[in-house]
Amino acid sequence: MENKNMTVSLTLPNAPEFVSVARLALSGVADRMGFDVDDIEDLKVAVSEACTNALKHGSKDEAGKYFVHYTIKEKKLIIEVCDDGKGIDVENIKAPDLDHPKESGLGLYIIQTLMDEVEITNRENNGASIRMIKNIRE
Repeated sequence: MENKNMTVSLTLPNAPEFVSVARLALSGVADRMGFDVDDIEDLKVAVSEACTNALKHGSKDEAGKYFVHYTIKEKKLIIEVCDDGKGIDVENIKAPDLDHPKESGLGLYIIQTLMDEVEITNRENNGASIRMIKNIRE
């Protein structure tokens, strides 16, 4: 596949059963780019965590939605998951206490562990965005 700046975008309803659609689309894109099976599994876990965060912290409106963008670059995949909630206090994101883990709160840690780069920002209008980058290993 010619890996030249193409983007695949999904608009998903705020319903957990559609996280699998994001994972399936990601799997197809990553496979065509040449990622190995282990990296594809890591990517699917990271996207699931980001989508779960969008569902949990995004709009509570029944008609709410979130967005997933897969941007194909030369040797990397950029994934962005955006919600339309009230945003996130980026300054107060804390690393989890792994010695005393809680039932929730590990999602961002898992994403940061699996991806090469992670950036969390607030969107201009409303909501938060998690931007993740995974490089293709040579």
